[in-house]
Amino acid sequence: MSIARASDFDGLVAIVTGGASGIGLATAQLLAARGAQVACLDIAPESVQDPLVGVRCDVSDDASVRAAIDAVVGRFGRLDVVINNAGIGAIGDLAANGDDQWHKVYDINVVGMVRVSRAALPHLRKSEAAAIVNTCSIAAWAGLPQRALYSATKGAVYALTLAMAADHVREGIRVNAVAPGTVDTPWVGRLLGQAADPAAEKAALSARQPTGKLVSADEVANAIAYLASPTSGATVGTILAVDGGMYGLRLRPPQPPK
Repeated sequence: MSIARASDFDGLVAIVTGGASGIGLATAQLLAARGAQVACLDIAPESVQDPLVGVRCDVSDDASVRAAIDAVVGRFGRLDVVINNAGIGAIGDLAANGDDQWHKVYDINVVGMVRVSRAALPHLRKSEAAAIVNTCSIAAWAGLPQRALYSATKGAVYALTLAMAADHVREGIRVNAVAPGTVDTPWVGRLLGQAADPAAEKAALSARQPTGKLVSADEVANAIAYLASPTSGATVGTILAVDGGMYGLRLRPPQPPK
């Protein structure tokens, strides 16, 4: 029986897009703690600290992506794990954002993953432990109010993940995704800051998850590490919910005390 060890990423090289903060940073730190050499690809990598390596990368720019991948492989000599985590949010119903914003969010959240994975594929094909993990969202499954554009991009990520898994499984490249609920990150903090009553909005977001609390970045990072680990070789084409039971459970409203 194979058991995940603290060193299950020994000898492997990983990249994490959007790796300078939030889920990306938590994931990069965890992979490094478990033995990987990790590069954080980010538009603002200056805050990344040892043992992580910061590499500037704009996932909306193919030349920037290819240069970043080349820099990582040039430094470490290989690439084994790709964590496609970079993304941006959007608020409102389908009429709230114009065409330019729809194209921008799709370009980063969906086509950005394509650019990074496409540039990484030649290197992943040489690895015996190749894995890609995409950051999806529970919004791909559940109809959330005022998230039309964001949800549409994450639905695309869901479908893209399954298609990638089918295309590359026989090349030895496992593709999976995590689908977080609402995660307590700086990005969510900025969204809350736009609400009329941020405290009430945070309480409402926490309450809609059966656990009664927001998901932590570390909880998502642990799920990503599971999917990326060589010890999970039979897990392919899986979209793993990390949502506090938000999608799958249907609880009765809490009963008032008697």
